Amino acid sequence: MEAQIINIAIVDDHTLFRQGMVKLLKESETLNILFEAENGLDMINEITKNGAPDVILMDITMPKMDGYESSKWIKANYPEVKIIALSMFDDEKAILGMLRSGAGGYLIKHTKATELFHAINEINVNHFYFNELVSIKLLQSLQNQPTTPKNEKLNANELQFLNLCASDLTYKEIASQMNLSPFTINNYREALFDKFQVKSRTALVIYGLKKGYIHL
Repeated sequence: MEAQIINIAIVDDHTLFRQGMVKLLKESETLNILFEAENGLDMINEITKNGAPDVILMDITMPKMDGYESSKWIKANYPEVKIIALSMFDDEKAILGMLRSGAGGYLIKHTKATELFHAINEINVNHFYFNELVSIKLLQSLQNQPTTPKNEKLNANELQFLNLCASDLTYKEIASQMNLSPFTINNYREALFDKFQVKSRTALVIYGLKKGYIHL
């Protein structure tokens, strides 16, 4: 059985860094560089020409359209594309900001190549990748949240939906598996967004994992 080819896009305004990433990733026979872009607007143009990748390596600080806005645009228009934030910053604000914007993982730019390859493969399958850095920052964030979120009790269908969100199923496929309409699934999603005070599927899964609602 042939290994699946993962199409990669690199979005970063530093040309030398992008070129270095291209050279590194080409060492893997299972990774294909679909395109490079220097900011979010350039990324949109490249997607129009080349199609959407499976995984995007996304910088945060870029001119014209930064990593936060670029990630939000991807999730609004291509929700099945996975995003790994790849940045110099390791502070809580940057990490949580990118995760809330739609990134499913976060790596520091001096991360070892072995972890980068592992993260790409992991996020391509599971839609998220949590390393020690992200886990610590998320735990600190949750510890700073109120201990009694509003009306957090979940019913059986909400629990099932939340666990399916941690899979690689689309919302349409989740609706089919639960024998419910896409409209009902959308209602579950919005209800959980409100209960957990989050704005993306990634943040929903993160919260569910940390609170023990999701069992992988």
